[in-house]
Amino acid sequence: MIALTDQATVKVAELIGAEDEDGLALRVAVRPGGCSGFSYEMFFDSEIAEDDVVQEYGDVRLVCDGSSAEMLKGASLDYTESIQETGFKINNPNAERTCGCGSSFS
Repeated sequence: MIALTDQATVKVAELIGAEDEDGLALRVAVRPGGCSGFSYEMFFDSEIAEDDVVQEYGDVRLVCDGSSAEMLKGASLDYTESIQETGFKINNPNAERTCGCGSSFS
């Protein structure tokens, strides 16, 4: 399943803390669509299914459904904050092709 870098873990923990809701996890999913065939989806979720894959990074829980976890095997989620680029980025070695926006792949 996808791994969180230290920078991403810190930022996700900060964002979850701002939500003021107990039990939130970061859900990362792969969905059909986007300009290259599949797109990434990330959101906070308090509903964890029995067949979800769950990993913990300090106080941050990362959740994926089984099929998304397979497509994200070996991938990492990073967070960058600079003048040129700010935001989350998924580095996925399974992606054969990515689009210019960086949010879809095949």
